[in-house]
Amino acid sequence: MGAAIVHPDKAQVFPLFPEAITQQDGATKNDCESNAAKRLLPAINQALPGMRFIVLQDAIGADGPNIKMIKNHGNSYIITVTADDQVSLYNNVLQHFSQNEGNEFEITDDDGVTRGYRFINGVALNKTHPDILANFLDYWEYKDEKQIYSHQWITDIELTRENVNAVMRAGRARWKVENETFNTLKNLGYNLEHNYGHGKQYLSTTFATLMMLAFLVDQVQEHVCVLFRAARNMFYSRKALWEEMRGLFRGFFIKCWEDFWLGIIFEWGGGELRPDDTS
Repeated sequence: MGAAIVHPDKAQVFPLFPEAITQQDGATKNDCESNAAKRLLPAINQALPGMRFIVLQDAIGADGPNIKMIKNHGNSYIITVTADDQVSLYNNVLQHFSQNEGNEFEITDDDGVTRGYRFINGVALNKTHPDILANFLDYWEYKDEKQIYSHQWITDIELTRENVNAVMRAGRARWKVENETFNTLKNLGYNLEHNYGHGKQYLSTTFATLMMLAFLVDQVQEHVCVLFRAARNMFYSRKALWEEMRGLFRGFFIKCWEDFWLGIIFEWGGGELRPDDTS
């Protein structure tokens, strides 16, 4: 189970340490995503004391124990919900809307896309946890009378006409964990889906963790290093840049990272040729 720091306006994502979904010592039942989250979220707060997050999760996170854990660690949440997975919540929401409670409005942008918002604060999560009151946001887009997007979330952030667009954009940023993080790790040169089946106990988990660490270093460099960004812009994809980097490491002795990136940017060696081994 992976976590990443994301922002709707930023291209880079910053993956945090993953939590392996694997049977724990002394456990009699198989591990699952929910149990992994129970370990991961407290571990993140312990590793980053003083930092508070808005936790973005899919519908599996819209349950009482998970929400209580998020709040107990001082964090907020924006969690996807669906009518199939959160039946009790949707019944509560529909009841409130049928009584003309809540707010609804639409805005049509210059590009012809109409964006609609319907929201209500303080709805009971479900019958099991009526004490947990969540704020519900329904968002949709359509153009030329054809709906092109629809999504719903719950959050502990009080919703107003002024902030629902920001909350919506933050909720949609959860896809960056899948697209900009896992899709990149799988398909753009990190080989996350390679079968690292060798090793008898923890080796495959260790390799996956090292890949995410390498990806984090690359993302930090892309965010703050001018030379890295310039080198990245020389290639149509990250994967092509990685191939160029491997070639230089194989053929040259690189004195420093500055020489390395300048060598890529200006298309010259950037270092001294590695002397032949005559031993």
